[in-house]
Amino acid sequence: MATETRQDNGDGEAREPRLLVVRHHEGDGAGTWEQWLAEGGVRLDAVRAWEGEPLPERLTHDGLLVLGGAYLPDDDARAPWLPGTRALARQALGTGVPYFGICLGGQLLAHVAGGEVRGEHGTPEFGSVRLTLRPEAADDPLFHGLPAHPPAIENHVDAVTALPAGAHWLLSSADCPYQGFRVGAAAWGVQFHPEARAARIPAWNARRLARHGAPDPASLHAHALREAPEAEAAWRTVAHRFAALVAERRGAAVA
Repeated sequence: MATETRQDNGDGEAREPRLLVVRHHEGDGAGTWEQWLAEGGVRLDAVRAWEGEPLPERLTHDGLLVLGGAYLPDDDARAPWLPGTRALARQALGTGVPYFGICLGGQLLAHVAGGEVRGEHGTPEFGSVRLTLRPEAADDPLFHGLPAHPPAIENHVDAVTALPAGAHWLLSSADCPYQGFRVGAAAWGVQFHPEARAARIPAWNARRLARHGAPDPASLHAHALREAPEAEAAWRTVAHRFAALVAERRGAAVA
């Protein structure tokens, strides 16, 4: 786990807010969010879980970001770090530590909070897809005031099929109803990739895309590039708002 953070120096000056990031694959980092969270004053401590880097047993960070991966939330045989990741997500829910889950991370939040996730379910989504903000997003701390139909990069075949009881349903798409939701006051899950750059799409597996009836990487890339400015404006706003919540949590911890 990266530890490039300044600790309290003992004279009352608090360190900057710290966000624990759980990564599941080489190359699947925080993307644009690394910069955007840094703009909000947040430092990222990333765990390369697939390499065997240990997860902390206790969540002492000011926020938790769980990224995407080619697993289901309970795929413990292939990803033996998932039980520890679920435990951290439960701690975040229980203590109010801000949580943001992307793709697998969003499905994991739904799973631990009592929702349902199914593999190879529904219509797969790849490339830039238009989302729809639902009415409940109007007063959501992260998603309020965004454009009604922001574009976002998608890359999934698995999906949340039922939200946890009491969850706030925030975003949908034509082919995937549960694109974004909130559990409690400060835990968000999204199916899309607000951190992903269009520049990654040319490296996607063309055979996998063809198997699911999707366009080739070049076509998906060209479409995503056209929509990138609009997408980046929306998701930079969300990242900055999440950074503010993490900073607020840090401030409350040292008050």
